[in-house]
Amino acid sequence: MRPDTDALVVIDIQNDFCPGGALAVPGGDEVVAPVNAMMEDFSTVVLSQDWHPAGHSSFASSHPGKTPFEMVEMPYGPQVLWPEHCIQGSEGAAFHPGLRTDPAQMIVRKGFRQGIDSYSAFFENDRTTATGLHGYLQDRGVTRLVLCGLATDFCVNFSAVDAMRLGYQTELVLKAARGIDLEGSLEAALEAMRAAGVTLT
Repeated sequence: MRPDTDALVVIDIQNDFCPGGALAVPGGDEVVAPVNAMMEDFSTVVLSQDWHPAGHSSFASSHPGKTPFEMVEMPYGPQVLWPEHCIQGSEGAAFHPGLRTDPAQMIVRKGFRQGIDSYSAFFENDRTTATGLHGYLQDRGVTRLVLCGLATDFCVNFSAVDAMRLGYQTELVLKAARGIDLEGSLEAALEAMRAAGVTLT
């Protein structure tokens, strides 16, 4: 077992991000087995869950004339427009059926505010509206985070960089993460994480 000051943060292993889902990450289901095995080593396990209301502002369908993966400018900055995904209460928003959820003491839901997307498990995309995860980890005395999940170049990347910004020692286990890779976004994300001080293992 790792010390109690370490926590495993599992990002968005949900049906819509796995093969057959609305926003499938190539090989997304391949992370389930290694993540389940990693849970054995941690006394603190947190799951994040993308949790959008219908008609969310990050959906291309909410912007007439726009198509998925186009960029738009939102009040909080540039935003990728996504296919409709992870709608609250839907099968697509559910965790992958193979993922162990019993070891998790906390589930952080994000992206539930209509007008703002949320990649990071710590903050929404305005970079200031907090999810509550940081306070929970502080109360648990956690100082080091190990991240895994989907997708490496978006929600995992933003979560890891925010974790460093908040003062956590942060590691990403690459065998337990997969990326979307939109026009080089995966390599850019890996570089951003390295630059922020995230350990990639």
